[in-house]
Amino acid sequence: MSEQSYKNHIRWYPPHHFVFYPLMLAMLSFSAYQAYYSETERTLWLFLTALSAVVIWVAFMLRQHYALTLQNRIVIGELRYRYFVVTGKRLEPLEEKLSESQLFALRFAPDEELAALAEKAIRENLPADAIKRSIQNWKADNKRV
Repeated sequence: MSEQSYKNHIRWYPPHHFVFYPLMLAMLSFSAYQAYYSETERTLWLFLTALSAVVIWVAFMLRQHYALTLQNRIVIGELRYRYFVVTGKRLEPLEEKLSESQLFALRFAPDEELAALAEKAIRENLPADAIKRSIQNWKADNKRV
């Protein structure tokens, strides 16, 4: 696996992104085409078009919702633990001053940069992207969804 950095930290799940979605989009396109050009079976093809669109939408929303909700809880727990180990202080008081996206960006900071970067994020109200760009020694998170 290549070393993770800001430029390559987005993760793809090939069966989902490059098999399921393309097949579903092909089915959606084909059924929409048939619904438009097939006069005798238009109702059937319209139904299949609508069904394809709903399946794509539901698959996307459920996949994202379940995985990200669990991942968010895990990341916050790990970040709390790391912050406590590094500083001897609890992260919870700082959490009230940081947004979730800021907290999630901090997970890429190594231990030696974490406390200072958290303080800087609060002091300068840095957006998540600026926090990520501020990291000198990127700490990979290869196990996320």
